[in-house]
Amino acid sequence: MQQFEYNLEDNIWQLHQELKNKIYQHSNYISFYITDPKLRHIHKAEVKDRIVHHALFRILYPIFDKSFIFNSYSCRINKGTHKAVKRLKIFLQKISKNNNRIAYALKCDISKFFNSVDQEILLSIIQRKIKDKNVIWLMKRIIKSYNKGIPLGNVTSQLFANIYLNELDQFIKHKLKIKYYIRYTDDFIIVHEDKQYLENIIPIIKDFLQKNLKLNLHPHKIILRKYIQGIDFLGYVLLPYYTILRTKTKKRMFRKIKENKLKLNQKLIFRDSFEQFLQSYYGILKHCNSEKIKLELKNI
Repeated sequence: MQQFEYNLEDNIWQLHQELKNKIYQHSNYISFYITDPKLRHIHKAEVKDRIVHHALFRILYPIFDKSFIFNSYSCRINKGTHKAVKRLKIFLQKISKNNNRIAYALKCDISKFFNSVDQEILLSIIQRKIKDKNVIWLMKRIIKSYNKGIPLGNVTSQLFANIYLNELDQFIKHKLKIKYYIRYTDDFIIVHEDKQYLENIIPIIKDFLQKNLKLNLHPHKIILRKYIQGIDFLGYVLLPYYTILRTKTKKRMFRKIKENKLKLNQKLIFRDSFEQFLQSYYGILKHCNSEKIKLELKNI
């Protein structure tokens, strides 16, 4: 134990010296795939690099978070998926005048976002606010540690994503003057009473993304629907009088529960672990109309 403490101390001291003398070099990433639910390519940094990422994140987050719009909900303190869904519900109810008129929602997704982030544009955006040469040097080390775009797996990548797409948020809120807009990472929704208006702004948003951020909307994920048809967002489907769990989310949930029940029966996991796992799903269900699903869970 004492030897471990000495090694830890020595490694942190060495890292400190590398940073102080500007000889720090980011290590190679460990690459692997996960399904959550879609296949994602994750790049995990070594421990010493993750320490640097967290240190930089703690400096940058409070500076940039102040400039983000209220309705940016991904990877921010006191935000998250459930609050984003709740906010969208409020917008839909306002535009529909509490379900008395038609409301439309335009949902868009940015194609291959993390891989498409232009590193030079990202750095130029950051340098508008950050003037400290040491911080800029370190940011360049981290951003340039990855070949192209920003890697899924770094704590800094989520912040960089918000910094990058804050340019889109500001354009939509202040140039297009759109009031009912929500973004979660690279998914965003605009709610309006006029279908034609929403159709007309699609090419304007496309043009802004391409010219200013070198990004493209996913051609098959530009969806314009009436509220009464159901608005699919972050695992839920919002309808005028109720909110339900997305069918894919429900199927995935039951599959995982059955897999873990089998592991429990085979004594591969403890009862406490299974109960904790189950409660996480009950947490998801409390944000929608889910009485039938809860009955099905009891049967399992």
